[in-house]
Amino acid sequence: MSQPRGHRVAIVGAGPSGLFAAQALTADDGVERVDLYDRLPTPFGLLRYGVAPDHGNIKLVGDALEKVLRHDRVGFYGLVDVGVTLPLDDLREAYDAVILAFGAGGDLLLDIPGEELHGSRSGREFVEWYGGHPDAAHQSLADADAVAVIGVGNVAVDVARVVLKDVAALATTDMPQEVLDELDAHREAAASGHDVYLIGRRGPQHAPFTTKELRELLDLPGLNVSLSDGALDGLDKSALDRRALANVDAIRKAVERTEAAANPSGRWLHLLFWHRPVRMTGDGIVEQLVVERTHLVDGRLQGTGDETALPVRLVLRAVGYKGLAMPGVPFDEKRGVIPNEGGRVVDANGSQVPGLYTSGWIKRGPIGVIGSNKPDAAETVSALLADLASTDRRGSGRTGEEILTARGLDIATFEDWLTIDAEERALGASLGRARTKVATWDELTDLALGRTDA
Repeated sequence: MSQPRGHRVAIVGAGPSGLFAAQALTADDGVERVDLYDRLPTPFGLLRYGVAPDHGNIKLVGDALEKVLRHDRVGFYGLVDVGVTLPLDDLREAYDAVILAFGAGGDLLLDIPGEELHGSRSGREFVEWYGGHPDAAHQSLADADAVAVIGVGNVAVDVARVVLKDVAALATTDMPQEVLDELDAHREAAASGHDVYLIGRRGPQHAPFTTKELRELLDLPGLNVSLSDGALDGLDKSALDRRALANVDAIRKAVERTEAAANPSGRWLHLLFWHRPVRMTGDGIVEQLVVERTHLVDGRLQGTGDETALPVRLVLRAVGYKGLAMPGVPFDEKRGVIPNEGGRVVDANGSQVPGLYTSGWIKRGPIGVIGSNKPDAAETVSALLADLASTDRRGSGRTGEEILTARGLDIATFEDWLTIDAEERALGASLGRARTKVATWDELTDLALGRTDA
């Protein structure tokens, strides 16, 4: 009598949340196969395209997660857009369980007048551009000698740092060459002066950025730092946690350093806390961002009516990512997440959807750092394995190759990713770097599908 086969699980999304889930699943001997599906031909998701290129230490996490992709019970199928080119039901029919871990690909909006003007962009778009994402549109910095960044999270800090940082220091990273060329041209055009306004609705003690990220920005060589009037007034340092206290002290020291001896570089970071954007103005293009001073009244944030017009030509809103719905999957439009209980997907009535699970930003919202996805994935996998142990639910057992062949889809495998990886390393070596990203769909697809001589 033959032994029953082990469990087979599909994961939609090969970013950190999907890879951490695969890692947890392979630790269970009862799991026979884990297949990751992604619309990109490259794995790693936000780790590859969302982490700033000059954050090499964080990207080392990718080395550990690549071991997951090399596991003999793990498969990778790129160029597969589940819900578009491949119906989700195909996976649900074939596998014992499916985990949705496709992240958050949309943006939150400011909902202020003038937000539609040319020069008003999302931080996500800017990050994807300098991160070499194939979806990214070119981000022109022409005439943007003054830039406003809305938000005080790590994405906002990363964006401000990339705009202000010496291009020579970025040239050792894996940034695409066209990004470096645009940043270099921008730096030359703004040689006599460059202003970046980092704008937060509340005080520095409330900002969610991490101290390490903040210091990397404040300590840029040649950078001058100013702080909005009264930003630290009445601050009770004894009431702050360790991170908030370290952030406030880092800001105070940077401002004092500038006040003691301003650098002649003309590069300024203006920290505008207790301000919120109220409108953008201009004739088809952003010419001013009007901000209003804020304060707390009975614990609630309110505007004071005191407005200031900032002469900026580029506004980058880094106020949060937003999850997007997948056809046929329950979705909470307000929160931008798949409704779930501990990773188990539930419908509008709160009933569990059999065999369907979720992990990562699309599960909990776009919060936390890369490492936050590991315990999140562990929770989901624990629930999934408990359900499989208590039910007789089984998919048909069709393999990923069989499913995709039946749909006539071209796919990128892990071996194809290694071809892309080798090309990026070779391109980087030709430019004196460890790696330079291949950043267009055509180039990536040609490499993945063997359409070049690379």
